[in-house]
Amino acid sequence: MTAELVRGQNHPLSQSRLEIRVSAGTPVVAGATLSDEDGKVHGTEWVAHPGAPTLPGLEVSRQAAADHRLAVDLDAVPAAVHRVSVLLALPTGAGGPVRFGAVAAPFVAVTGLDGTEVASYTITGLDAESAVVAVELYRRQGAWKVRAIGQGYAGGLAELLADQNLPEAGLLANGINEAVAQGLARSVAAPPRTADTDRSRQPAAPGPDQTGPTPQGTPGQISPYGTQGAVPPTAGSPYGGQGTPAAGTPQAGHPGTPSDPPAAPAGGPIDYSHPRRRNTTPPPPAPPASPARPGQPGQPVAGDATGWSMDERLYNQVWGMFEDLARTTAAYRSAVDFADSRRDKELDQVLSDPRSRIGGQGDAAREAAQTKHAQLVDQARATLDRDLAQLTAESEVVEPALPYAYARWDSPVWQAYRVPMETPMALRLGDLHLPESDPLRIPMLVRLPLERGLWIDSGPSASLDGDFADSYDLRRLALETAVSHAARLLAVHPAGDFTVHVIDPAGAGAQALAPLAQSGVLAAPPAAGAAGVTDVLGRLTQRVDLVQMAVRGGASESLPPGFDTSEQLVIVNDFPHGFDDRAVNQLRYLADEGPAVGVHLMMVADREDASAYGPLLDPLWRSLLRLTPVPSDHLADPWVGHAWTYEPPLVPPGSQVLQQVLAQVAAARRAWNR
Repeated sequence: MTAELVRGQNHPLSQSRLEIRVSAGTPVVAGATLSDEDGKVHGTEWVAHPGAPTLPGLEVSRQAAADHRLAVDLDAVPAAVHRVSVLLALPTGAGGPVRFGAVAAPFVAVTGLDGTEVASYTITGLDAESAVVAVELYRRQGAWKVRAIGQGYAGGLAELLADQNLPEAGLLANGINEAVAQGLARSVAAPPRTADTDRSRQPAAPGPDQTGPTPQGTPGQISPYGTQGAVPPTAGSPYGGQGTPAAGTPQAGHPGTPSDPPAAPAGGPIDYSHPRRRNTTPPPPAPPASPARPGQPGQPVAGDATGWSMDERLYNQVWGMFEDLARTTAAYRSAVDFADSRRDKELDQVLSDPRSRIGGQGDAAREAAQTKHAQLVDQARATLDRDLAQLTAESEVVEPALPYAYARWDSPVWQAYRVPMETPMALRLGDLHLPESDPLRIPMLVRLPLERGLWIDSGPSASLDGDFADSYDLRRLALETAVSHAARLLAVHPAGDFTVHVIDPAGAGAQALAPLAQSGVLAAPPAAGAAGVTDVLGRLTQRVDLVQMAVRGGASESLPPGFDTSEQLVIVNDFPHGFDDRAVNQLRYLADEGPAVGVHLMMVADREDASAYGPLLDPLWRSLLRLTPVPSDHLADPWVGHAWTYEPPLVPPGSQVLQQVLAQVAAARRAWNR
């Protein structure tokens, strides 16, 4: 089974002959250093790089490329070597990006020679850095392990190599850059989408004007701050974004910036880079779609996308549906705008001639302009309706096939729920749709572990329809939404791998928090009062500091005995009541630094209530993905400029599914603690 690592996490290696596959979406330089038991690199002869690509038991690429395969034979590594560190750097002087924060997050996978993934790591949280130590293979008590590092350097290769205690780091960095520069003309760019390496399904052919911006990073990333695509630096997939949201953005990686797309083949789909996994060796092909009648699209099939597992196929298929809906809606809106502009231009020409302003000639010109406008709009709508019908048919097949991590609460799959043995690659945080495509809903999936915290909006601005005149009802619904999200996170993690804390200073959320508190899934009863706030935030802040120091010092295995290594989530209710400036600063620290070391923040708050904090609050607000307890069109998509309507994953009224799931989680937690 593949282990998806977070920064500082390690995983045992059962094979000695391995490949380390790097997928960056932009050309990068890949290298590696060998070091002894004390972490010392003995000289330049212990560094593999494009100018000297082979060392005993190790071979790296000779050029900058978007995808790399590093060959490792641990049995052939000298006995004095106890650590193999994999380095990535952006090439200098190539006219490309100068910092990792401007490109999609690099993805590193350790695989066997047959391509089977052993462990993987998505390097998130990079900004101004242009070089990074991605992962390291290290020897401990005769056995080898892999550890996710993700240590970046704004000073580039020179600073990275200097940190490896190489006195001639600057000269070596210059030599590497020169070797790369000589091969830049043959550098390998990001692979184009093909039938073998991307989604196998064929979306409906675009209309004549159906073009739109292609993202440089993860497509579909979403920002909660308006419709202008103002995505914060730590965005994830929309989704993601996981923004990416998309995402990514829901956040997947870092935000993409639109650019002009490549020309699409006549009558064929537009090429878009798919998020996350781009492998040099294509994964197993997707199952074939059902045969279609001549002139008709094939019948949709669940899992009709590439991927190493069914879950990944479904994840990629949902991403593809999101892309297709964004693309076809953007084409429709563009066509309508063109029709409006053309009609207005023709009417202006009629009105500019005094002889045609009155009489039958002017009326005929106006009628002709309106007729052309209606024809263009009708043609665009027909294309949109055709694409929506295909996506709706696909959604009707995909939705029932989704595993519980991706499914709605009313899905029958929850009736067969069992506590999992491993964490899935993504989690559903709700649904997304556009005004033109109602009632089609696309699942909002975000990658795990979470790359950003969540802000559940409990203020009046969260309500579109104004049904919540009573702010108490909206606050209660916001906390119930937070409980639903927390229950999902608990449900998709193995027993003992996820811990939830609750801060409820005034005890105002006791009723909504009852499912968590009564089931026994919380680490402790909800913390109340100023003392409770101080205690929980102090312990989590200290935890972040401790893990960061251990990771930076290369001593992740030296944490105190009994240290809880599980992911941590703290739900903060009724903010800012009961919080002082120090507590707000601690929340900001947890939001910024916590996700990288497994500490996540979920705020249930009204921004207007907390506006008095001013500059203290704004960075916290921007660093979290804003969700709402009611439908809201606040999620901005910088990919094609849509404002997506988000709908939360609420439990159906009268359903006991939440209590049943939490009961199993609590039982598994008790058994794990024994």
